[in-house]
Amino acid sequence: MTPSTAPRTCLVTRREELEQILQLQAANLRDHVSAEQAVSQGFLTVAHTLDVLERMHALAPSVIAKDGETLVGYALVMPVEARAFVPILEPMFQLLETLSWHGRPLSEYRYYVMGQVCVAEAWRGQGVFDALYREHRASYEARFDCTVTEVATRNTRSMRAHLRAGFEPIKTYRDATDEWAVVVLGLRDDAR
Repeated sequence: MTPSTAPRTCLVTRREELEQILQLQAANLRDHVSAEQAVSQGFLTVAHTLDVLERMHALAPSVIAKDGETLVGYALVMPVEARAFVPILEPMFQLLETLSWHGRPLSEYRYYVMGQVCVAEAWRGQGVFDALYREHRASYEARFDCTVTEVATRNTRSMRAHLRAGFEPIKTYRDATDEWAVVVLGLRDDAR
């Protein structure tokens, strides 16, 4: 599909949108893209299930970008209360409990984890990533102070995009699978 108009961003409201998230996710998992694509286009590391997405969205709906009825991008909202839904992320949540942002423990902020972001290949470089984060701010600035995520440092496309969107690195570490940068985005000017 070739982009024809600017996509609209909104929060997930229907199960079909969650199913479209899973389809886009599956096509972009690290194990499903070539090494060249991983370097040039980025990749995803965690696969979710429909049950997990439904449980996460019951707590806080994720942000999506749509062209008509076709989902062209998403950015998952994962409140701290959802940490048990994806056990592979428990070490990340434990690490977040030890970190600070602007001189205060992260735990003193109302934050959520930006669980994953993905833009369909035909829409990359069209401003969809930035639009997803503008929608995050508009939808969640009253409820949360910031969002935090971790990005594999070798996923250079994703790192550049997160920094461009305003994320600030607060920690880099290595685990058994990769080197990660923990990054934070303030959702409100007074969140610091």
